[in-house]
Amino acid sequence: MALYGCVGAMALPSELIVHIFSFLSDRDKLRASSVCSRWRECLFYPSLWTELKLRVGGGANREGSGSEQTPRLEFLMRNFGSFVRELHLEVTPVDGYLSPLSGVEGRIEPVERDPQLLDRWKDAMITYLEQVLCVLGCIRNNRNLQKLSLYGDTCILQDEGILDSADLQQVDQGGKKIKEIQQLLVEVLSNSRKIKWLSSAFMLGVVTPCSLASLSNHSAGSLEHLGLLDNQLPCLVSPVELERLVHLRSLALNFCDFTSELSHLLAGGDRAPLHRLSLMLNGAALEAKPLDGTASEDDWKALVERSANLRVYVMALDVCSQDLLRVLKPSLPLERIHLDSYSTLVTDGTLELIAQQYNKTLSHFVLMRDDTGFPDLGINRNEDPLVLLAWRCVHLSVLVIHGYTVWSHNLVAISRLRGSSLKVLAVSEESIDFDPDQRVFMEGDPVHNLVKEVSLGLGRVWHPSMDSNLVLSEPTQHFHREMQSFSLGM
Repeated sequence: MALYGCVGAMALPSELIVHIFSFLSDRDKLRASSVCSRWRECLFYPSLWTELKLRVGGGANREGSGSEQTPRLEFLMRNFGSFVRELHLEVTPVDGYLSPLSGVEGRIEPVERDPQLLDRWKDAMITYLEQVLCVLGCIRNNRNLQKLSLYGDTCILQDEGILDSADLQQVDQGGKKIKEIQQLLVEVLSNSRKIKWLSSAFMLGVVTPCSLASLSNHSAGSLEHLGLLDNQLPCLVSPVELERLVHLRSLALNFCDFTSELSHLLAGGDRAPLHRLSLMLNGAALEAKPLDGTASEDDWKALVERSANLRVYVMALDVCSQDLLRVLKPSLPLERIHLDSYSTLVTDGTLELIAQQYNKTLSHFVLMRDDTGFPDLGINRNEDPLVLLAWRCVHLSVLVIHGYTVWSHNLVAISRLRGSSLKVLAVSEESIDFDPDQRVFMEGDPVHNLVKEVSLGLGRVWHPSMDSNLVLSEPTQHFHREMQSFSLGM
């Protein structure tokens, strides 16, 4: 603690201590605050907490279950919620707490209603409600909030999971806590004056179709990004409310909610051009939310004419090829696409359409399948649709494959076609297969030869993804994080 000239650290002015604290992580700031009362006092300077990123549950940082993290969440929000400028919150199920119901990672399989397990799910729901109430209650009067980003991995707590409406009534009788949460969000939005980023993805019971109406006129005029997604609800963004957001440059919605009317409104000349559009299409929700009424080819043409720099990110979850062909319009300026399936198959015709229509705009292509078996995408191994996609899409920089057979020689061809411009090439080891006809002419270990050839093609060291977690993740969480980085790129 002694400094040059025997001047103790306690003699430093508070402003200098705060400046030193500004170089520490949030975790280290909290640890430093326990040294002495002086440092603890300096910890609460608003300038140190302009941004707060929290992840609660999921065994976050191996610090216990979601309920055990609640006191720490309350401490942070009680002390910093009133002046924080940017708040990022992710609420996820606790690792090892709800996982016995999961089959393939991130997928729910039908299970019998085990009373003991059901109690655990109810506890998780209670914890979720308490934590959301805590966060929104502490920022309700924050007039300087500029960014609010909420993500909840709560799909398993909804009706398609083990909890049905009767169970939810036991957890939240009369929906009192849900209504309180919705009212708190209304207060947050009505009290805000400078909010530029508002995102709520899969937060059970938080956003309603009427929530945006409470947004203050100041924030409506300053809002640049809006993302509201929840498969369980009707459209959360009405044309009337969207019309107020004249400076909106980035938007994230369910694909079925991006109607012809919304597209026409965004193409209007009295508002800022749209730069980023992120759309999620859930095949399981198409029965309740059909594609009828979504933006047509003419709508996309008009929107692109008004917003020349518009780029679109699409994630399709368990969507059949027929529905994919309906939504992938020629004029859609697709930059990123993520096809994730469990029971459906992506056909070579779909890949060929993507390669032909979006050869000048596509940069990210993710193809995932979480089921047994690894189907071959192409009948003719010498005309593989993935190779054709890599050849045609001149700006392709990210290619991620799992769950489909990728022949080793085609993988080498892809690496040579795109070279060092392909920044990410992630292919799971179990997806790679070797042509038995070519093994006859090969010397040495085929895996070693593949790694060598692909590395030469890319101009850097490459290896197949050994850990499925590198390519498999919860799809909704992946969409939320990818949408954020995509929208920040505007």
